[in-house]
Amino acid sequence: MVIAVERAKRKLQHIEYALATGQRRLHGFEDITFVHNSLPNTSTAHIDLQTNIGELSLRSPIFINAMTGGGGDETAKINEQFAYIAKQCGMAMAVGSQMAALKDERERQSFTIIRKVNTHGVVFANLGSEATVDEAKRAVDMIEANALQIHLNVVQELVMPEGDRNFCGALSRIEQIVSAIDVPVIVKEVGFGMSKETARKLESVGVCAVDVGGFGGTNFAQIENQRRENQLSYFNEWGITTTASIAEVASEVQRISIIGSGGVQHALDVAKCIALGASAVGMAGYMLRFLIEQGMEALMAEIHRLHEDLTLIMTALGTETIADLQKVPLVITGKTHHWLRERGVDTTRYSQRS
Repeated sequence: MVIAVERAKRKLQHIEYALATGQRRLHGFEDITFVHNSLPNTSTAHIDLQTNIGELSLRSPIFINAMTGGGGDETAKINEQFAYIAKQCGMAMAVGSQMAALKDERERQSFTIIRKVNTHGVVFANLGSEATVDEAKRAVDMIEANALQIHLNVVQELVMPEGDRNFCGALSRIEQIVSAIDVPVIVKEVGFGMSKETARKLESVGVCAVDVGGFGGTNFAQIENQRRENQLSYFNEWGITTTASIAEVASEVQRISIIGSGGVQHALDVAKCIALGASAVGMAGYMLRFLIEQGMEALMAEIHRLHEDLTLIMTALGTETIADLQKVPLVITGKTHHWLRERGVDTTRYSQRS
C-alpha cells in the first residue's frame, strides 16, 4: 500500500516538475535547413499526411506521446482528455508506464479510460525494459493496445532517488516480449537520445520501431534532480540531441521505422524530423502544457494548425506524401553536423539527394 501511494505521488510530481522545468529546445532543429524548391509542382489539395510505423497505419504522422497514468484521478482525467483529443483529431496516442496499474488494481482506471473514450483509435501500451512477458501481455490487454512501447530510461532511473540500479538483461527481455505478444513492439528513449549502436541491437531482435526520444525536450534528469536532496547535476546535460539521434539511427537501420521525439513544438520541427528519417513524430511535453494551461478546445485547435502548417510546408517542398518528405534535400550545419561527422555519418547523403 505504501509503495503504491509513493508511486502515484511520484507520477504527479513528474507532471508538476515537467511543467515547471519546461523544454529548453536544445534539440538541434536550428541546424537543419531545407533546400528551397521554386518549382514544387503540387497543391495543398494533393498532400496526404498518412504514414506507417511498421505495419501500423496512422492518419497523421503526429501522435500524442507517452506521459501520464498511474497517478490516481488526476492522471485519469488527463488521459481521458487526451483520448478525446486523439479521437477528434485522428491521432494515435501512447500512455505512460502501466506498471503502476499492474502493481495496484486501483490505478487501472487511469489507463482503461482511454479505450472507453477512444474505442477504435490507435493506442500504444507502455512499460519499462524491466517488464516480463506476462506483464507485457497484461499491459496490452488492459487497453486493447495496437502496439507496445517499451521505454528505456537508464539515466532517469539513476537520478531517481528510489530508481533502479540494475539494467542487466534488458535486450533479452525485449526480444522475449517481441516473440511472445501479438502486437508490434516500439522501443522508446525518454529524452536522452538513441545511438545507432542501440538501434542496431533493437533491430536485430525484431522490434517494429525505435523512438529516439532525443535530448532537447522534457529533461527527466532535471526533473528527478528536483526530487533529490543531493543533485546529480552532471546528468542534466546528458544525451544525444533529437536531430543527431534521428540522423545517426537512420544511417544504420534498414528494416524498422524511426519515430522522432524530443522537444518537438512546431510543424517545421515535425517536417525536419521526417526529412531526417522519421516516419512519425511524438509530442508530449508541449501538448501537456497546452492542455493544462489552455484546455482541450485550444489544444485541438493547435493540433489542427499543426496539420495545416505541415501541409503548407510539404507543399512548399513539393512533397505530396510522408515518403516524399523523407527524400527532400536539406543541409545540416552546426553542432549536429559536427556530431554526425565525428560519428561517421555522411551528411552529404541529405544535401545531395533530390
